[in-house]
Amino acid sequence: MALLSVADALALVLAEAVPLPAEAVTLAEANGRVLAADLRAMLTQPPADVSAMDGYAVRGADVATAPVHLTVVGEVAAGRPFDREIGPGEAARIFTGGVLPRGADTIVIQEVTTREGDVVIIKRRETKGRYVRPQGFDFKAGTVLLARGHRLTARDIALAGAMNHAHVPLHRRPRMAVLATGDELVAPGTPPAPGQIVSSNSIALMLIGNREGAETLDLGVAPDRLDATIAAVRRAKEAGADVLVTTGGASAGDYDFVQQALEAEGVALSFWKVAMRPGKPLMHGRLAGMHVLGLPGNPVSSYVCAALFLVPLLRRLAGREDISLPVAQAVLGRALPANDERAEYMRAKLTTSPDGILVATPFPQQDSSLLLPLAHADCLVIRPPFAQAAEPGTDCDILNLQF
Repeated sequence: MALLSVADALALVLAEAVPLPAEAVTLAEANGRVLAADLRAMLTQPPADVSAMDGYAVRGADVATAPVHLTVVGEVAAGRPFDREIGPGEAARIFTGGVLPRGADTIVIQEVTTREGDVVIIKRRETKGRYVRPQGFDFKAGTVLLARGHRLTARDIALAGAMNHAHVPLHRRPRMAVLATGDELVAPGTPPAPGQIVSSNSIALMLIGNREGAETLDLGVAPDRLDATIAAVRRAKEAGADVLVTTGGASAGDYDFVQQALEAEGVALSFWKVAMRPGKPLMHGRLAGMHVLGLPGNPVSSYVCAALFLVPLLRRLAGREDISLPVAQAVLGRALPANDERAEYMRAKLTTSPDGILVATPFPQQDSSLLLPLAHADCLVIRPPFAQAAEPGTDCDILNLQF
């Protein structure tokens, strides 16, 4: 049976993934999350004509020529309007953000004035309307300023606050549970006994989930027993996980119980095995509202599958539109042999040639157990199935490693 392509596998992963329901979130917790509804301005900004500079509020007709002497009849500070009309030959001292008094339509900056008691001497003529920020100059009440589906930045949140929103409607953050499996695994900091290895996949997956905005739950390590693996799957359901990610136990060995445990709990598997290297033994299924991704146990395989499948799934659930990591272009820094039927994702270093071209040089060793090349890699070189042998300088697609 032909293996499923990466594109077809991703389509199945995303087929029933829809943005999670909306919840009201405070501005302080909104960064990086996605709007579930259009956001309209609740007020007009600025609410009145205000000064853009420190200086004097005057009538434009009075400063059409210079020099001119005007009588100062008051002072206007931000937040303290001046309740008096400015008449001919009059001026009011005003500061940045101050509301223009009635009758005034122009600001003369203080640098071109001289003050003598209650008289200000305007030394330079000014154009009517100069240095005035008119009412609604930024935005008007009722206008949609942030659209549904937009991922909020700090700048957007500042705008939402200025629109007078204390809370914003955002898609709920995905809840992601992570389960490692295997009798051989011990926690970091534990001296491994003969035959044991230190578990590293779970922490990497949790951090990827956190980076993508998910709430993460560590289910620990399930030993190689069917009952223990089933119990862990049930804990994920009871915790309300939107996504269960398992690592290890997805191959065809006698002690790989993940698939059995998932099927025993009623998970409907959509595929098992994908035409990719590393990461061939990848599983996907659904259990009611919980998406399940069964990742391989080899750390590089787990990482690559997370980048290609977990990240898009979490982003779709969070309401994002930019769900897949962007593909960039480079040229190869060394020769590569012909590829087989599986798409290959090769750890590589990125450099820039003297003429400004990105050069991706895959590491000589690409074994899926090797974490050191992954830690030192800048990108993954993507080799399509049945790619021909390639010489240095050949164009190639890459995924920049962002986490």
